[in-house]
Amino acid sequence: MNRLRFLASRTGQTLLVLVVIAFITFAIFSLWPSDPAALACGKPCTPENLARAREFMGYDQPWYTQFWHYLTGIVTGRTFGSGAAAITCAAPCLGYSFRLSTPVTELIASRLPVTASIAIGAAVLWLVIGVAAGVVSALRRGTRLDRTIMAGTVLGVSAPSYLLGLLGILLFGFTLDMVPVSGYVPLSESPLDWAWHLILPWCVLALISAAVYARMVRGEMLENLGEDYVRTARAVGLPERRVIGRHVMHNVSLPVVTYFALDLGGMLGGAVITERVFSMQGLGALLMDAVSTTDLPVIMGVTLVAAAFVIVANLLVDAFAAVIDPRV
Repeated sequence: MNRLRFLASRTGQTLLVLVVIAFITFAIFSLWPSDPAALACGKPCTPENLARAREFMGYDQPWYTQFWHYLTGIVTGRTFGSGAAAITCAAPCLGYSFRLSTPVTELIASRLPVTASIAIGAAVLWLVIGVAAGVVSALRRGTRLDRTIMAGTVLGVSAPSYLLGLLGILLFGFTLDMVPVSGYVPLSESPLDWAWHLILPWCVLALISAAVYARMVRGEMLENLGEDYVRTARAVGLPERRVIGRHVMHNVSLPVVTYFALDLGGMLGGAVITERVFSMQGLGALLMDAVSTTDLPVIMGVTLVAAAFVIVANLLVDAFAAVIDPRV
């Protein structure tokens, strides 16, 4: 019962935070110096045409009315303009890109599979590699293998993603001609080509994040290996594999899962640099294009979705923590 109340409370807080994030996002871009109506009006733009454009797009209303329409549009949909020229944006409506003549939700939905493919594949790799490296390094503390792994993590933590990406393209793409260096193939068309085009971005992101996880897991392992419960478990004759696998890793899993969920949530919001380096049209590329053209509805929509991924990931972490550690 306590767990249910805890999760219900966290869910309510998550919804409140999403509303606050939506308001902050709306407020920031409402104060943007550029006028979306002026950008959509074209040239020459007379005062009369500008007024009609502002009325059609809803920018002629007070800011609080605009925010209310934006918020209700997410739930019930929204209509821009009236009459035969009206544009309907179905729920969940995150705005309408008049530059691209497409609802923002459709733009995000079309780009999300690319970003999700990059993020999820890389996340699986960095979790497996990082945790395995951290466990081995902790169990072989002070050995040459431990020092080698820690030296590699320093390189992974300090190397920028764009540098590793360019080096990977140069070495494995152009010099050895082993893997594709750009483009994206949908999973539905060819699972093999999908994975083959993503293997290099996965490895680049995994090497960077795995270094962080290896250092974190090593530190948590060493701290737990010195605890009384480990000495007690060994004293009563439990096998070392059970001591490590059942007791130590149980305590190590909570911080690992916490960081993993938040990192994955942030990555789902758009791997901007990686998408640019490997010429993949995901959410990161959509956001950069929107910034360069001052397409405010798209900027707001992508920003809100990225924030939602992180907040939902945080909620899932809370739920997982409540399951594995009732003290939460």
